[in-house]
Amino acid sequence: QVELAESGGGLVQPGGSLTLSCAASGTKFRINAMGWYRQAPGKERELVATASSGGRIDYAEDVKGRFTVSRDIGKQMVYLQMNSLKSEDTAVYYCYAEQYLQYGDARPEFHQFWGQGTQVTVSF
Repeated sequence: QVELAESGGGLVQPGGSLTLSCAASGTKFRINAMGWYRQAPGKERELVATASSGGRIDYAEDVKGRFTVSRDIGKQMVYLQMNSLKSEDTAVYYCYAEQYLQYGDARPEFHQFWGQGTQVTVSF
């Protein structure tokens, strides 16, 4: 139900900066958390950073101090500011969102959503 659209990817030199944006649409219910994952060629998709509605922020160890995730809950958007980029950061970056939905007194349902991805290439 939730659709995610990423933007901001591109080619940047090592040491440079790039900012990614993601907009969520298609739901009128609360999005519990939003964030970013990435996948390099031949590698598994891995967590980059996430931000919950309650303010919890999680970063992958290798991006701490370089990347900053921020979220605008009202606009249903999440951002990833990437500084001091390295060649190892080259990957397709995917926007992520999750929801906990409860209908009446039924058990809550947990849903995860993914964007189509935006390419980030760090190279000379």
